[in-house]
Amino acid sequence: MAAAAATPYRTTGSTLLHPVSELLGIPLDQVNFVACQLFALLAAFWFRLYLSPNHTSSTVRHAFATIFGVYFAIFCFGWYSIHIFVLVVTSYGIMNMASIPNIHRYSFMTAMGYLTLCHVSRIYIFHYGILTTDFSGPLMIVTQKITTLAFQVHDGIGRKAEELTTEQNQLAIKLKPSLLEYLSYQLNFMSIIAGPYSNYKDYIAFIEGRHVQMKLLEVSWKQRGHEKIPDPSPVGAVLHKLCIALVSLLLFLTYTKSFPVTYIVDSQFINKSTFWSRLGFLYVVMQSSKPKYYFAWTLGDAINNAAGYGFSGVDEKGNFHWDLLSNLNIWNIEMATSFKMYLENWNIQTSAWLKRVCYDRAPWYPTALTFLLSALWHGVYPGYYFTFITGILMTLAARAIRNNCRHFFISSKPLKLSYDVATWLVTQLAVCYTVAPFVLLAVEPTIKLYKSLYFHMHILCVLVLLVLQVKPEDKRRQPPVQGTQNSSINNKKQK
Repeated sequence: MAAAAATPYRTTGSTLLHPVSELLGIPLDQVNFVACQLFALLAAFWFRLYLSPNHTSSTVRHAFATIFGVYFAIFCFGWYSIHIFVLVVTSYGIMNMASIPNIHRYSFMTAMGYLTLCHVSRIYIFHYGILTTDFSGPLMIVTQKITTLAFQVHDGIGRKAEELTTEQNQLAIKLKPSLLEYLSYQLNFMSIIAGPYSNYKDYIAFIEGRHVQMKLLEVSWKQRGHEKIPDPSPVGAVLHKLCIALVSLLLFLTYTKSFPVTYIVDSQFINKSTFWSRLGFLYVVMQSSKPKYYFAWTLGDAINNAAGYGFSGVDEKGNFHWDLLSNLNIWNIEMATSFKMYLENWNIQTSAWLKRVCYDRAPWYPTALTFLLSALWHGVYPGYYFTFITGILMTLAARAIRNNCRHFFISSKPLKLSYDVATWLVTQLAVCYTVAPFVLLAVEPTIKLYKSLYFHMHILCVLVLLVLQVKPEDKRRQPPVQGTQNSSINNKKQK
């Protein structure tokens, strides 16, 4: 959703809305993106009401979701959408032709390799420029689905139950999907443009009409005074998320454009400002870069909910929740008091994917390998690697501080409050410092920014790791992320 200089990608999609683009002064690729998502929202409501699983077969629902998804991809990206279709069809071939012991390896290497080749080609087109809304976004989501599904098929058919974690057992797939099921999962209109990634089992349960009932049956409704199982409506959740998306869009069109990221590496600004001014303005600029993500992810979540997908369960008060597919928790992001808490509430579905295909399966250095995979998945811009390598240091240092210092501050409320305020401030500044290269993309402005800030966070992290004891990672102590549970409810319980 970021504005970009003129590139070939702007004209690859449909030009039907070119007059609207000129009238609003917004790039055509962004107009096409928003138009497709709004049309997908209307289609999702129609899908839930008129293609309900109660009176429509799963085959029809799969076909409709696939055909509309393909159309949206072609409308937005033109012939570049063929990259998405080629990868999906190739991966389906691998799933059916590869041996079970190797199905996950071949699928992972093919999907990540193809995605990386596409990322590399974009360097020579954009020359480290600011990204536009192009086919790489859907390709990244498809890569997540392809690799996760391959691992889950391998778990279900090629491994024994006792070899799997609790979550891997729950998500394991014992029967390979048909071609229509595979295409529907990968290319459905609800997630083809902006995601989010979701589990295959959850998606199939939604198409077959079992998605909501599976979670409602976990609750004893008679004890709650209900004679029959209720039928929760997603309308309230959709309206709430649309309001958030609208506010985010308005902020993107006003606040974001008032604080361009290039200003933090402007030589005149750096020379005339103090260290604290530069650090403060970095926070403001990084805050202004968030609304575009809030808008795209929240709207994508709302579209799935409008179709009846994304129900996550019932809390203790009897409230229905529709955040199974939510990609962020804005309150927890803005109020995060630790690097871990921030990461757990930002791009939630991608974090779940990284955990399932890398962290839980890495034989050594799971944190480092997970950050590196995340960088490779995002692309080959140098700024991504600056961000994720810095993120490794930040994560290890934050973990060391928490393990060695936190227990001194929880004995009284005043101490705990002061600790929370201090850790909130440090966390927010540390995140801004870490993600700045992600926005700057190129090497030169990244080094220029870090030099203006004296590499202070890098130095502090190294000192912390040298002074404080770092406990080795024990993945067994980490509770599995349940793909069928409410993430926000879990977060509240953990607090």
